[in-house]
Amino acid sequence: MNDESVSPSVVRRSDPARVEIEWTDGGQSAFTAAALRRACPCARCVNELTGVRTHDPASVPDDLTQSNLRLVGNYALSMTFSDGHHTGIFSFGFLRRLTPEGA
Repeated sequence: MNDESVSPSVVRRSDPARVEIEWTDGGQSAFTAAALRRACPCARCVNELTGVRTHDPASVPDDLTQSNLRLVGNYALSMTFSDGHHTGIFSFGFLRRLTPEGA
């Protein structure tokens, strides 16, 4: 099954610093808010033309939290981070690819 055809069966904000996903393929993902913020794919964090990351992941504190976790259509999640950032849209395929092998 490819990453784009997998969707979540359960999305859970287990605490303000963590998001957990159970996938339809049986896989599971757990992300800290800091890890998601560091990987944010939005145009403010990644140059849309070159694909070069413009936001320094090292600037994200480990204790970052998230709130307002919500679905974007039937294809993505969005949230607001405690550093004020809120423009990231995390597609399900993107999140599945962020999940370590074997998860």
